[in-house]
Amino acid sequence: MKRLTLKLLAAAAVLAATAGAQAQEKFTVQMKWVPQAQFAGYYVAAAKGYYKAEGLDVTIKPGGPDVSPVQVIAGNGADAIVNWMPDALAAREAGVPLVNIAQVFNRSGLMLTCKKASGVSKPADFKGKTLGVWFGGNEYPFLNWMAKLNLKPDTDIKVLKQGFNVDPLLQNQAACISTMIYNEYWQVIDAGVKEADLVTFFYEDQGVASLEDGLYTTEAKLKDPAFVARAAKFVRATLKGWNDAVKDPAGAAKIVVAADPSGSATVKVQQRQMENVAKLITTANSPKMGYLEPAAYERTVKVLLAAGSAPVIKKDPGKAGYTHAVWEAATKK
Repeated sequence: MKRLTLKLLAAAAVLAATAGAQAQEKFTVQMKWVPQAQFAGYYVAAAKGYYKAEGLDVTIKPGGPDVSPVQVIAGNGADAIVNWMPDALAAREAGVPLVNIAQVFNRSGLMLTCKKASGVSKPADFKGKTLGVWFGGNEYPFLNWMAKLNLKPDTDIKVLKQGFNVDPLLQNQAACISTMIYNEYWQVIDAGVKEADLVTFFYEDQGVASLEDGLYTTEAKLKDPAFVARAAKFVRATLKGWNDAVKDPAGAAKIVVAADPSGSATVKVQQRQMENVAKLITTANSPKMGYLEPAAYERTVKVLLAAGSAPVIKKDPGKAGYTHAVWEAATKK
């Protein structure tokens, strides 16, 4: 009888474990770029079991130069994507109704980095110069800024379609290039250029910054209450991951390196990146973490509408471009 009881208990344990595994809800998120500390919060949440604790089986899809998060979610290849707001709102107007459900970065890390030797010391010096710009949706903030400066591409400035590297500046093919505070800027320094020989222009300081690295899904998905509940679990676990990453950049760096299948990431570089990413998340470890401030959203929309003769968006999407429903469910607000 005792053996039978033990067998029954063992069988019950197996069934319970199986049921628990089956109860895990699948959720896929598409990153904007390859595994790096820019996305540390997601990898930390996965590594520490925060997603599993919420009953989620999360797949983190890495991005890359040939990956468009918008196209991925439009093709139903993800439940949510990490994207910059200019690209998300442009996609929305083009027929992919994206909606912001959480905003992790509340400051912009984008800037133009220039060699002082090129003769650039202020924005007015851009005229007649070659400027490196990322495309694929990343060009919108730049075009907004140039419109504000009354500088026309191909007339007043030459726009170089920049790859995701810093070669144009190192090889003097451009006076300035696009860089992020947490990544490409440090690639320039690591290549041997002294900080004293550079001048940087933060979009945030120039009044043309737009929101970066937010979480987006589609209007269609948000119509399903079950999806909203699942997304809230994902956001809740993700915010825990981000709070940990900001508190412990070294630990986050190790997790990111472990998640990089290429093997090219190093703890030293990823820790430095995480330390700079943390500067863009001023709400970390506060009740406002992940909350999209309506004023910041409206400021971004205003910037996108004011791009001279070629605005990024032609109509203000209003409150349809974001929702607090998922964030409120995630944080029990």
